[in-house]
Amino acid sequence: MKKFRPGTQRTVAALLAQPSRISPMSIQSNPASFSRLSLGELRKRAAIRLASIAEGAAGRERSRQLPYEQIRQLAADRLLTFRIPMAYGGTGASVREVIEFIIDLAAADSNIAQSLRPSFSFIEGLLARGSASERERWFPRYLAGEVFGNAGWEIGGANGSVSARIVREGDHFRATGSKYYSTGSLYADWVSAVALDEDEQPVSFVLPRDREGLELVDDFDAMGQRLTASGTTRLNNVLVHPHEIRTRIGEDGKRSIVTPFLQLYLAAVEAGIARNALNDAVAFAREHARPIKHSSASRSVDDPYVEFSVGEISARAYAAEAVVLRAAETIDAAWAAGLDDDAVNRAAVEVAQAQYLAVEAALKAAELLFDVGGASTTARQHNLDRHWRNARTVANHNPRHWKAAVVGAYRLKGTQPPTSGLF
Repeated sequence: MKKFRPGTQRTVAALLAQPSRISPMSIQSNPASFSRLSLGELRKRAAIRLASIAEGAAGRERSRQLPYEQIRQLAADRLLTFRIPMAYGGTGASVREVIEFIIDLAAADSNIAQSLRPSFSFIEGLLARGSASERERWFPRYLAGEVFGNAGWEIGGANGSVSARIVREGDHFRATGSKYYSTGSLYADWVSAVALDEDEQPVSFVLPRDREGLELVDDFDAMGQRLTASGTTRLNNVLVHPHEIRTRIGEDGKRSIVTPFLQLYLAAVEAGIARNALNDAVAFAREHARPIKHSSASRSVDDPYVEFSVGEISARAYAAEAVVLRAAETIDAAWAAGLDDDAVNRAAVEVAQAQYLAVEAALKAAELLFDVGGASTTARQHNLDRHWRNARTVANHNPRHWKAAVVGAYRLKGTQPPTSGLF
């Protein structure tokens, strides 16, 4: 890394205070250049696309075939743009409406749904704290079908700690470090990362994925969500321009409405997994299962215990979706209230409750799936264990017992949830 004479280095904040000499991104805001789609039109596109995605999901997961094509198709269909305001060429959908789509997407392929979490969260950040210039820079890229990935978290230190560094080099910066849990980055056109500046302050920035020195490694080895491409990102003295620095969420110590959205997104993935388990339970009972020898039924669909198992799975999937959508409405209410602190805190509590129940529902639904048939349900060709593995992996992002305890403290003593990024 380039050396500087004493007294010549300045922090990221100091340099950003100066006018940028870097030209803006090539795609400029011009809503007229994109034909605006209605919410109904997006939903029609979604129904067609998700049916195609669901058809090959089990096979892709079994053979570890990364869904590059499917994610590109979703982006080209503008199915990542629900929340972009009409003024910028989008549909201006509510949080509930986009969460409905995420549940549907996760029911088709939960790997793809989670891979796109950074793309949806980037939009929420622009809505909550982004400047007009940032929105004008990035929203057209979504409308043009571009995808965003994330490279924020690291391993080897305390949870949430950052060791990557970003330092000034003339009129730009250089970033160095290694990230893990880089959700969706292998599929992305842009990768968002965070590093510490000379004052030990975190700085967020977003880079084109073909930037020299940005290395994406396909080494994610979790038991579930295997196709989320959440592996290592290396920042090898990578160039960062001033206009690539992002407004950071939560710098003022207050809870951002983006955080409950991000947590609810995980709950929506769980709800989708529960529905997917239900779909597979019904299909297996109809097409593959045989009644046990001493059953009174001649067909599995007539066996009362199979009926009971499918009914319980259905109830759990229904409950997961209901609580997630209810929590989404509280985030919409917080937006309607002007992001009042009390409204945002209420949304955080509602989301924590929804997460707790959605995780429990998905895990139980995935387990009960094996009660609709005999030993044949465990055959690798059916890949039915993917639902439990995926639900368990998503659940391990945030320990659900913390969710319940925080809600309990709020109910008992009025204690507000932590502003740790997990509520």
